[in-house]
Amino acid sequence: MNTDTPLLFRPMPLRGLTLPNRLVLAPMMQYRAENGFATDWHLAHYGKFALGGFGVVMTEVVSVEKAGRITHGDLGLWSDEFIPGLKRVTDFIHSQGALAAIQIGHSGRKASSQRVWEGGGPLTAADAAQGEAPWTPRGPSELPYGPEFPKPHALTIPEIEELIIKFGEAVARADRAGFDIVEIHGAHGYLISSFLSPVTNNRQDAYGGDLNRRMKFALDVTSAIRANWPSHKPLFFRISIEDGAGKEGWSLEDSLAIAPLLAERGVDIIDCSSGGINGSPTVQNSIKGLGYQVPYAEQIKNAAKVPSMAVGLILYPQQAEDVVQSGQSDLIAVGRQALYDPFWPLHALQALAPDATFKHWNESSGWWLQRRANAIAKFGLAPSGESLPK
Repeated sequence: MNTDTPLLFRPMPLRGLTLPNRLVLAPMMQYRAENGFATDWHLAHYGKFALGGFGVVMTEVVSVEKAGRITHGDLGLWSDEFIPGLKRVTDFIHSQGALAAIQIGHSGRKASSQRVWEGGGPLTAADAAQGEAPWTPRGPSELPYGPEFPKPHALTIPEIEELIIKFGEAVARADRAGFDIVEIHGAHGYLISSFLSPVTNNRQDAYGGDLNRRMKFALDVTSAIRANWPSHKPLFFRISIEDGAGKEGWSLEDSLAIAPLLAERGVDIIDCSSGGINGSPTVQNSIKGLGYQVPYAEQIKNAAKVPSMAVGLILYPQQAEDVVQSGQSDLIAVGRQALYDPFWPLHALQALAPDATFKHWNESSGWWLQRRANAIAKFGLAPSGESLPK
């Protein structure tokens, strides 16, 4: 890499680490865990993105307690038993020169749900008959996620304090499992997000009421995590910059208020998402345009003065490069486009730097691909829609 290298592919120092490039695999639920445990499926799933050139490979959200899962297929980290399975994943990610990130969270009132391809509704007696019994969700208030969902248990202050400790214990396990970066999931209507929003938090105690009290849980969790996370390792926080409830919900102004407070408690990057308080952010995203959340990242970075990560329909290499070059965000998270093309970063490098060769691929594949490129050039073949290095 040199000064002609696209900014997207230049290393970025962050705390005591150096990110190999500015591309992060966005956290995306997969619902493939077995009783909370990572399996060979997770090794293969996350491993392919390390092979594909992502500088940071981030897992889906991992729950800090059993009741904090969204579905029976969620990963867990409420016990030391989960460390070895996750360590296999981080070891492989590191072997490919990437950093391993883990998203830590709690489902809150969205718990006890079916997997999305099974309907995404609350677990039923039919699910229980197949070995996946429902459980009682936990949240800031007794406000169900939807009319068909069960009423959550409103957490008492001692229970909140116990949960904060569990967040700290979970990240200590994440460190032992070899993760380099932790992201706190404070978005999309899950537990932390539901404490922030006045739509889902009607408490009138230390953890509810005005903005400062609604922010308390998120800030207390962040402090507990930073205290249990090595000082040289970065900490991210994902937030719904606007939670999708309009004027009644969490707003951009609220996000600009909390961002510096999170930074004071040791957050290095704000991951700027949106929506989810009363519905699926994925469904909401489908009606948006390219890069529709980039302005949120720009506001956090330039108005709140906190480094940010942009995510949301960032599909094209030049689009991603323009975002970081313009100073709208520090990092780019790629999600569903990565599922479509796990080698998106390597393809993006070839598109942005025509003189790049296959030496940036792992040697086992790069050797073959360079020979293929040479043969295509020799015989005048031109694969449709493909950019090949010389």
